[in-house]
Amino acid sequence: MWSQVYDPFNNVLFSTLAAAIPVVVMLAALAFFHIKAHIAALMGLVSALVVAVWGFTMPADAAVASALYGACYGLFPIGWIILNVIFLYQLTDRKGQFKVLRESIAGISGDRRLQLLLIAFSFGAFFEGAGGFGTPVAVTGAMLIGLGFAPLAASGLSLIANTAPVAYGALGTPIIALAAVTGLDMLELSGMVGRQLPIFSLIVPFWLVWAFCGWRRMVEIWPAVLVAGAAFAIPQYFISNFHGPWLVDVGAAIISMACLTLFLKVWHPKTIMTSASGKSDDEGTAEPLREKHNYTNAEVMRAWTPWLILSVIVLIWGIPEWKKFLDSISMFKFEWSHLHKVVQKMPPVSAEAKVEEAIFKLNWLSATGTAIFIASIASAVLMGYKLREMLAIYWETLKLLKYSLITIAAMLALGYATRYSGVDSTLGLAFANTGVLYPFFGTLLGWLGVALTGSDTASNVLFGGLQKTSAEQLGLSPVLMAAANSSGGVMGKMIDAQSIVVASTATKWYGHEGDILRYVFFHSIALACLVGLLVSLQAYVHPFTLMVK
Repeated sequence: MWSQVYDPFNNVLFSTLAAAIPVVVMLAALAFFHIKAHIAALMGLVSALVVAVWGFTMPADAAVASALYGACYGLFPIGWIILNVIFLYQLTDRKGQFKVLRESIAGISGDRRLQLLLIAFSFGAFFEGAGGFGTPVAVTGAMLIGLGFAPLAASGLSLIANTAPVAYGALGTPIIALAAVTGLDMLELSGMVGRQLPIFSLIVPFWLVWAFCGWRRMVEIWPAVLVAGAAFAIPQYFISNFHGPWLVDVGAAIISMACLTLFLKVWHPKTIMTSASGKSDDEGTAEPLREKHNYTNAEVMRAWTPWLILSVIVLIWGIPEWKKFLDSISMFKFEWSHLHKVVQKMPPVSAEAKVEEAIFKLNWLSATGTAIFIASIASAVLMGYKLREMLAIYWETLKLLKYSLITIAAMLALGYATRYSGVDSTLGLAFANTGVLYPFFGTLLGWLGVALTGSDTASNVLFGGLQKTSAEQLGLSPVLMAAANSSGGVMGKMIDAQSIVVASTATKWYGHEGDILRYVFFHSIALACLVGLLVSLQAYVHPFTLMVK
């Protein structure tokens, strides 16, 4: 048994700087030295192991075991999801159905800004609510590329859009996990997050269009942006506060898509932006309102069928009762050697000494990636593919994604090594020692957690207990700060390495992860700071304090 040490140098500053080394190495390699993502991830992993073993005194065998544990989690379930989403895209693209799908969306509106709202924000939110774990970015990134968006814009804008829905992703998994680790009431946490994020569900669509084409071009379509945002934010508030976390994103996304589509039947901007460049000097044209196509309704329906099958199966796979049934007949559990019950988390990160488990769950049948695989096979059969053709395309997809899968495995290996060594907790404690400013910096702690782990669920598990303990010591509402961890965390989703690799893979822009990181970093930190300001107002300033129950 080895107990985590959070100040190994007996100097908070030096220990915090040492803990930051793996993150700095990886991000600097990506953003400033333009090193390929899989190499940058491996560099970060090596530095994390060095810091863990020689800096934080973690046993070497446990450190290596934690990295291997994380790598396996990176390949399954995350890599499994990406592989099958891109497989489905390849299948539809080979048959020309993705082109039909693209032009049918353009038929709703030829304006690229409105297409961006429909796909990246509303449609992406549905996939976040149903599946999560990179699915929305993979799907929307591929669709935006098909519509003619540049790879950088398709990647970055998909990441920016995939923020406000994240706290309720995968049928409320982050909130459910937060309640489990803190012991706080799940419905109270769901309601608190639901009184924070709807504000940003209104802001993000405006922010998204502004990031794409600038302030003036965004103002031209403000009624449509408001409809998309309000039609998501209002159901998000009511479902989260009066029902629970499970169907927040799914319900809100469906309402947002329906309202925006109906609104565009009676309203259109004076100037239609037909170019996907997003440049402010591209004035667009007053006509055509909609890009006409020569496809029949049956052809359009066939093009949409694979994605409708995907939506339905992913949604079914997310139903807790169905997932539990599949797990009961197919799940395998492995206690990870040299790591399971070897590491002990210590106060103040946890209320008392807590032994960390390391059980790898191979839920191969209930995994979201399996649902996508089944949808892909069903769609391939409907499209007329033969078995030999399916196998050939799957093999080509695997070869296409080989570096992406290595990168994801290395990124998760790094995240798990920092988690089990206590390195990330040292960074968390640096945020926790901010006194009256804690509501702001505690929110940024959630942002940091997602940026490091790639998951709002993982961030809530990692820092949820710390948020509750710190809030109680400072006389703040533990529900407020636990919820802030999740709400702040969603803004870190766009810069976590896992999401960036998913985006670069979906847009076939592998090797440019540093460019994507630089594109989204400002948006991530700016939105996270705004969430922090809101939480600070809720903590101290009337009437915002009325939002805290």
